[in-house]
Amino acid sequence: MQLTLIRHLPTDWNKKTWLQGKKDIGISSPSEALQHEIQRNVHLLKNKTPFDLILASTLKRTQQTAAVYGFQAKTEALLDELDFGPFEGQPKENLLNKYGHQWMKNPKSLILGENVTNLEIRIVEFLAKYQQHSNILIFGHGSWIRALKSYWKYGEINQMNTFTIDNNECITLEFIKVV
Repeated sequence: MQLTLIRHLPTDWNKKTWLQGKKDIGISSPSEALQHEIQRNVHLLKNKTPFDLILASTLKRTQQTAAVYGFQAKTEALLDELDFGPFEGQPKENLLNKYGHQWMKNPKSLILGENVTNLEIRIVEFLAKYQQHSNILIFGHGSWIRALKSYWKYGEINQMNTFTIDNNECITLEFIKVV
């Protein structure tokens, strides 16, 4: 199964480095430079088509990003961003000041707005649910994509915060189907 993932376009909260999590924040108007990056990604996506399925989380920033790319995405709650609880609407620095070492080395030990282990459970459920598809395009969130990349590389999500996934970044991961 090939998964091509695009992190949602920037929001005003991203620009302020505020954690969004489950807050349903819309995207900002793309700058001219960002519009060029989008077009570059559109060209990359053409080389990966056809997609069996196009998905976005239930949060509007991913759905709006899919629309900017010209796609009508099916919503999937398993793709929703990590719930950061009291840190939502706060600078990411606040989370790092309180839980920096755990966040970097053992995020699964944390309970924020949800137990971070739930993020791994959602990823495993997602992979099982969609394993019959061979080529999926996903419009998603930073923590979810980083956790998936950690799971893909290490078999678990505790290395998720060693990766950086920028807004509008496009990555492709190949998963071997388990029959």
